[in-house]
Amino acid sequence: MKENEISFYVRKSIFSVYNELGPGLLEKVYENVLAYELQNNGLKVKTQVPMKIKYRDTFIDSSFIADIIVENKVIIEVKAIVEIQNIHHQQLLTYLKLTGLKLGLLVNFNTDYIDKSIFRKINGILD
Repeated sequence: MKENEISFYVRKSIFSVYNELGPGLLEKVYENVLAYELQNNGLKVKTQVPMKIKYRDTFIDSSFIADIIVENKVIIEVKAIVEIQNIHHQQLLTYLKLTGLKLGLLVNFNTDYIDKSIFRKINGILD
């Protein structure tokens, strides 16, 4: 499955979770329920994944933790905050750069309009 197809299922799952739970819960709740929903859609999901980074000629273990990785291709960064800031977009772009993954989705569940709170970030060109 390619990144764009995975993204379709991720967005569908985000809408499902939001429509069922609504805003106002803790980030961890949304992360766990979203992972469950993605798995129910037949996707391979990992949560709280410690990631290595290459710094110069050395690999450093557990340098950061990815909220959700789907099919080993897409990173989902889950938020439940008042407002997404530019640093959150930069954080996801950095995760993509350090992992070499091509697609990431930043989602903020603490919103009145979930469709305006999902942000797609690309590292390079998608196949």
